[in-house]
Amino acid sequence: MVTIQGLHHITLVCHDAQRTVDFYAGALGLRFVKKTVNFDDPSSYHLYFGDRTGSPGSAITFFEWRWANRGQWGRGGTHHFALTVADRDGLRRWKRRLTDLRIPASGPLDRHYFTSIYFQDPDGAIVEIATRGPGWTRDEDAAHLGTEFRAPPPDMLIRNRDEARITADIWPEPVPTIDSGMALAFGMHHVTAIGRDIKRTDAYFGELLGMRRVKMTSNFDDPDSAHWYWGVGEGSPGTIVTYFERPRERPARIGFGQTHHYALSVPDEAMQMQFRERLLGAGYPVSPVMDRVYFRSIYTRDPDGHIVELATAGPGFAVDESMDDLGGSLQLPPWLEKDRTKIAANLRPLALPG
Repeated sequence: MVTIQGLHHITLVCHDAQRTVDFYAGALGLRFVKKTVNFDDPSSYHLYFGDRTGSPGSAITFFEWRWANRGQWGRGGTHHFALTVADRDGLRRWKRRLTDLRIPASGPLDRHYFTSIYFQDPDGAIVEIATRGPGWTRDEDAAHLGTEFRAPPPDMLIRNRDEARITADIWPEPVPTIDSGMALAFGMHHVTAIGRDIKRTDAYFGELLGMRRVKMTSNFDDPDSAHWYWGVGEGSPGTIVTYFERPRERPARIGFGQTHHYALSVPDEAMQMQFRERLLGAGYPVSPVMDRVYFRSIYTRDPDGHIVELATAGPGFAVDESMDDLGGSLQLPPWLEKDRTKIAANLRPLALPG
């Protein structure tokens, strides 16, 4: 049986690599796990952030495209991605830390299945931090997740919220350092994209990729838009892909501040090949297997054209530098080593936050 294990990574476009390092490694405290180049365009950086090892489901990666225009979310693109924190107090600490760093953060917003804050990175990408629970079984038992539509509680809809109370809900003391209660070590929570037809999207993730639909609801901020969730098992954070149904939405525009692709994790190359054959048999375009050194990848598209990667769980980021030294120096794939001097000369030096 072919199975998706969960999220693997998400890759966005940034305009300035140093600014991105300062934000994700500095402000958010993620580990900078790999400094390399885009293997398909060695003139530009490819930066990886994540937990200590850059494990599948934790990795946020960036192509630096200094020449690009600003991107725009829309149909066939990603709306936002979410990182995971343990609980509401951790979330309130994050709101205070970001606010003190002059990064506007909205929330906490009760999403019934988790609570979230939202902010933007330096390029305008929407980032969410969401709590691990209470989870999907809040209004359905585990055996019947995602089998019936569940309307959002009325007081959680945008038109009914107590905005003054939400704005005032913030940790009372400054948070100059990231403590254990704020740790984002759980990795990503979910990725949310936009599609035209939610049933067509359901056939793609449910029937074709074998993911479990864990919730059918509507967008708490746009109740006329369906919002469905797919995951693995009981839909633990780090396995979740969600889609807004917006048939009249403009198409997404690639550029800085927008996702280039997101990746789902498969255990090995044998299962990856099974998925490749299944996708080809269903009429979807699929790339050959590509060697990304730290994993192997195939690329396809969802029904609305969003690039979806299926990446192997290994071998991981310690194949070319020690675990303690991850992200410390420029790493190149073996086939680009002969051009190291030229490649390095075209990249601006990066400084890591202290």
